[in-house]
Amino acid sequence: MRTDTILLIPQKSDEERESVLNAWTSLGGKGQKLDRFWEKPADLENKKVAVYGNDTFALVLAEIFKLKLVSPDDSLIAKLDRKWTKRIITEKKISEVLEMDFPKFIKPVTPKQFKGKVYNTIDEFLKETTGLLPTEKILFSDIIKVDAEARAFVFNRQLQDLAIYEGEADLQAGKKFLLEFLEDPTFALPKTFVIDIGYSSDQDWFVIEFNSSWGAGLNNCDPKKVIESILEATQ
Repeated sequence: MRTDTILLIPQKSDEERESVLNAWTSLGGKGQKLDRFWEKPADLENKKVAVYGNDTFALVLAEIFKLKLVSPDDSLIAKLDRKWTKRIITEKKISEVLEMDFPKFIKPVTPKQFKGKVYNTIDEFLKETTGLLPTEKILFSDIIKVDAEARAFVFNRQLQDLAIYEGEADLQAGKKFLLEFLEDPTFALPKTFVIDIGYSSDQDWFVIEFNSSWGAGLNNCDPKKVIESILEATQ
């Protein structure tokens, strides 16, 4: 890792982000907290920077500094074989949802447009998505029991760290599942990303979702082990 990169995080106190910043500085890197992040600091002109923070923070800085943020394909989960997801997941438009489809777990393809959750009726779903275009894409998923959830940071298809953040399960079995997934050459993965996997006593381990390394929380992962994934998410 090149220690000339300056890691930028929001000024607002956040234990996880600060632990990442501390991990980076302990390895010889430099870091800085930004308050008025919509204004480019003069002391960072012509400096190599990386960002780690919420969507607004990261996207604004990407525009100001002319950066590219590495993110997984928002619809990647719908392209995976069922052996990895343990459930049927399809990409649809809001207009294609039918009353007979429910109950289903639904989330937006474009993050944060509405709450991703189990919707029991079409009326409940349409109320939640009021104001969105009928052509807006959604991820439509069978409901699956989740007994435990774990988060992993990945760089170049190599696992950097894996930790359970909810429930209890055999983490070594989860690691075996994840390593097999990363060795599957039938789909494209970004250089760096975060993946959440779940355990179900009915279905065993499965992929829950993907997130961007530049914005995902640690969820018990070791900041020193995952710092490379975070830094490489800014190009």
